[in-house]
Amino acid sequence: MEPLTVPGTLDSLDEIARYVIAAAAEAGLERKAAYRLRLAVDEIATNIVTYGYERSGLSGSVKVSADLDAETLTVKLEDQAIPYNPLETPSPDDLDAPLEERDLGGLGVYLTIQGVDRFDYEWRDGSNCNIFVMRRAAPEAPSQ
Repeated sequence: MEPLTVPGTLDSLDEIARYVIAAAAEAGLERKAAYRLRLAVDEIATNIVTYGYERSGLSGSVKVSADLDAETLTVKLEDQAIPYNPLETPSPDDLDAPLEERDLGGLGVYLTIQGVDRFDYEWRDGSNCNIFVMRRAAPEAPSQ
């Protein structure tokens, strides 16, 4: 699929979601896997727009790309917002506590990382690069 570049605004989140859904369909991901991928990308894209751009007083774009190979679908989000590595966000340690006793924040990133088969982050050439990898379903063997 051709990469998609959109403004780094909340209005762009629907377009990013449509791109991810189309990539998941092209990859033949199972419905649950496609849903988890869309949620993961949406969480990180929302954080890029909200924290990386808006709350930092910056503006910019978000580039979304999808690469398919025989075994995986890889979706990348790239932005020029402030550097932020989601892998450095502490995992919530109060998941068993009642909701009203939990600390705010961190749960979305935790669920993102848990929801995909692999999540990587790179800072390169002045850009954040969030990488989401999902394994494609193995093709069924022909019946004999």
